[in-house]
Amino acid sequence: MLLIRFALGFSLFETLVLAGVLLAWADRVAGGRLLAAFLIGIAVWITGNELPNWFGLGAAPVALRLMAMAPFVSAFFFHFCVVFCRVPLGRGWVVAGYALGGTASLLAQVWRAAEIVWFEPIGWIAIADPVGWAASVAWIVLGVAGVAVLLRGFAQAQPPVRQQIAAVTASCLWGLVCLSGYGLVLLHLPVYPAPLLLLPLYPVILVYGILRWGVFVANAWAGRALVWALLLAVGVAIVALMPLLLPFESRWLNGLAVAVGCLALSGPVRRFVQRLVYPGGEASAADLQAWREALLPAETLDELGTRANQLLSARLGTAVEVVFDAETAPILPRLNCHRAPWRLSLEGWSAAPPGQRHLAELFGSLVLEAAVRVEQAQQLAARERERQLQARLAELGALAATVAHDIRNPLNIISMAVATADTDTRREVADQVDRIAHLTRDLLDYAKPWKLSTAEVDVAELVRRVARRAPEVELGAGLQQPLPATQDARRVEQALTNLVENARTASSGAIHIDAERDGSQLKLHVCDNGPGVPDAIRERLFEPFASRSPGGTGLGLAIVARVMAAHGGTAALTERPGWRTCFTLSFPDDTQHP
Repeated sequence: MLLIRFALGFSLFETLVLAGVLLAWADRVAGGRLLAAFLIGIAVWITGNELPNWFGLGAAPVALRLMAMAPFVSAFFFHFCVVFCRVPLGRGWVVAGYALGGTASLLAQVWRAAEIVWFEPIGWIAIADPVGWAASVAWIVLGVAGVAVLLRGFAQAQPPVRQQIAAVTASCLWGLVCLSGYGLVLLHLPVYPAPLLLLPLYPVILVYGILRWGVFVANAWAGRALVWALLLAVGVAIVALMPLLLPFESRWLNGLAVAVGCLALSGPVRRFVQRLVYPGGEASAADLQAWREALLPAETLDELGTRANQLLSARLGTAVEVVFDAETAPILPRLNCHRAPWRLSLEGWSAAPPGQRHLAELFGSLVLEAAVRVEQAQQLAARERERQLQARLAELGALAATVAHDIRNPLNIISMAVATADTDTRREVADQVDRIAHLTRDLLDYAKPWKLSTAEVDVAELVRRVARRAPEVELGAGLQQPLPATQDARRVEQALTNLVENARTASSGAIHIDAERDGSQLKLHVCDNGPGVPDAIRERLFEPFASRSPGGTGLGLAIVARVMAAHGGTAALTERPGWRTCFTLSFPDDTQHP
């Protein structure tokens, strides 16, 4: 009887602890608060069963009222199953479940639904009368309905949710096995109610199956509870075997045998539980080589993170996130691979045993190795692109210089040859000569190497200077106050002028320019309501000669992109409400970091 009291008392303690853990991490489990309420209801039921054994028959009225809450507790279980499995049942089913459980509990409260009877070797237990049996039918119906929802959810779910649903279903079956101990006593069978001793495992299976790797602290509690439950089972087995080994009965020897047995087996039991609760804690050389080969094809950090997530999650059987930025919101547990310099940080693993921490560190070292390789490959690719760009610019610059030299003299001769022509002819020739000269200047400007001459400028004043030359320009609210920045005013003005000229050519209506500070960037928006940019050239819009407006040279947007790249910013075709075409210039906002 002492073992049963201990098993039920320990079950009460761990149920309340696990309910507290669930409440603390309820936002990480669908229906977490409902499950915590269900566990608290189980604790109330255990308390009702044990009160007469703790305090005598005087506590029977309170005990019966506590046990009468069982149908309502089952309604929490049914509601949790619906939420956890995301089964599309109507709200009416949940309301009906609470109505059934609440009505049955109320009837059991109003009418005395059971009486307390002494049974060896279990002690005082409640025997239901017809009202009690009606209440029992209610909680059985709600329990069966919850299991039906679990089975439906299992059929529709994907891993790892499917494994979690399977664990909840398994915990239900385990609970039935435990309660069968009461059935053995009520049927007066000459068998010790050993299934009751397995009750401490019930909340462990239920909570661990849901949380598992989601919260290592909960796993640590689940692991400790499982160790104690297994050691309790060892003690029960030793007590059962002692009469077969000794010709006489001795409580002292029984106690000593239990103590020695639990002490000798505590180490192996703990190691077994660690492997059970935290599987996959060992990595062989073949595992490391397979991981290294699987990470090798990644060409970007995003792709590397995706591959690492898949590998480690598959090994551990649940979602684990690998991130490369300390500012990313944590999803525990996760591996943090901080940059500059690269280093490994484990978050959410403080309660993990050494084997799993070692596995995470080994995997993390491989991820860091791959991240360094990816970063080096990207730097090499960037340098190669820059080298190729500079080579193209050098070739283009040499070509432009030659063309400019060879064209100027013929242009001057053409201009002089038409000096005596009629007015229209002279005007047309002059326009074409100016166009060729403009193209020559743009070619030379785009191709030649140049450096920025930066200084503190007011971007708002710079934009107003450009706007004064184009009456179609209207300024937004973001330009009504000073916008200090460190820029090459001449080059930024050149980029804005190019965009405004493109907008004037494309649209006869208003041109809108606005500014905003967005985090660590200063953005300028130049928008118009022209016909828009054709889809065929959107991808190469900022390349030389990709787009040519009437009378343009095809280098305006390419020069804009080069000006922005020199400032460490970007030029992009964006969308803003009310405008068909909008170009956004994004500058690093140095005022944010004085």
